[in-house]
This record gives sequence, C-alpha cells and structure tokens, in this order.
Amino acid sequence: MGETEKLEKAPKKSWFAGLKAEFKKIIWPNKQSLARQTVAVIATSVALGLLIALMDYVIGFGVEFLVGFKF
Repeated sequence: MGETEKLEKAPKKSWFAGLKAEFKKIIWPNKQSLARQTVAVIATSVALGLLIALMDYVIGFGVEFLVGFKF
C-alpha cells in the first residue's frame, strides 16, 4: 500500500497574524454613517413588514369574498 502523506498544519500563530492583517484592511464606518444606515435598515424593514401585512389582508379578504369561507 502507498504511504499516506500528512499535510502540515499552519501554526495557530501564523493564522492569527493573517487574521489581524485582514482586520487592518477593513474600513470601519464612522458613527454618523453607521447611525444613518441603521435607520435605513429599520425603516426598510418596517415598511416591508407593513406591505406584507397589507398584502396578506387584501388577499385574505379576496379569498373570503370568492369562497365565502372565513379563515
């Protein structure tokens, strides 16, 4: 049978050094930009939730009208 070659694992120290280098490349947002984006995400989520609720109500009303059965 053939010999199985084991792959050498990179030391953890090297992995953490690479991770630290990658974190230095990140451009973090400032507080004003972060606050603006947070408000945009929350407003969009609420608007989509209301739109889905409205569509659910209208479709439910339409089905009730057509079938005559209340869910």
